[in-house]
Amino acid sequence: MNYYLTAIEGMPKLLEPAGEVLASFKKPLYADAFSKMYQRHVSTFDALEKGCQMVIDKDQYLINMAEALVKEAAGRVEECRRRAEKERVLMDLNLQMAAYVLPMILEYRGESSRPLAEKVIEAWKREFPKTNLHAACYQEIEQGFHKKFCYITTAACQVLGKPDDCRELTVLREYRDTYLASLPEGEKIIRRYYDVAPSIVKHINQQQDSETVYQNIWKIYLQPCIDLIDADRPEECRILYEEMVNSLEEKYFMA
Repeated sequence: MNYYLTAIEGMPKLLEPAGEVLASFKKPLYADAFSKMYQRHVSTFDALEKGCQMVIDKDQYLINMAEALVKEAAGRVEECRRRAEKERVLMDLNLQMAAYVLPMILEYRGESSRPLAEKVIEAWKREFPKTNLHAACYQEIEQGFHKKFCYITTAACQVLGKPDDCRELTVLREYRDTYLASLPEGEKIIRRYYDVAPSIVKHINQQQDSETVYQNIWKIYLQPCIDLIDADRPEECRILYEEMVNSLEEKYFMA
């Protein structure tokens, strides 16, 4: 069996049709969707691992695999004629990479898995330098539906070019984990947010003016929330943040 050929032909296929994949990126569906997707591609990871064990230059081998995947993504972006459409497709690809492809690579847990994930991120950032892709495992993504990810804020920060450890995200995460979690209804508020936020982000990303939407969210809601936290007015921040979630849910949430 030609493991190299099987693996390099399988790498681009890890990027399944975005609409079908992202439709399952919500709390009740993600675990089952991830498991089924992983099983569809495990033969690629098997071939990749066996091929990597046989070659002398493992580094170049993994670079070739990463570039095959990124080439597929670049081709999908280039097929778009309008800039807004290119940006929307790229944001969908980023989400698919972060939520499914990189976690699948890590889930295989072979000797090549972590090095391959690193090569994929390196190749991705060379092709799409404005992106901020990170490798998270399946368990981290799944737990994020329950308590960890600031989906809307993270998406807005990415559009504004802010890193995942920026002050704004740190302030809002600490606010969530301290003040909000301490309220009698705090856990209910947090749980509701994580039930709807992934779908809101997904559907904003499908808008041609998604960058403008996130910029407006930042201006109208997120920056004022941070200012209220800084001014030691946490309850006013809660009211404004809930107003944001309610407004975005009404406009963008789709079950």
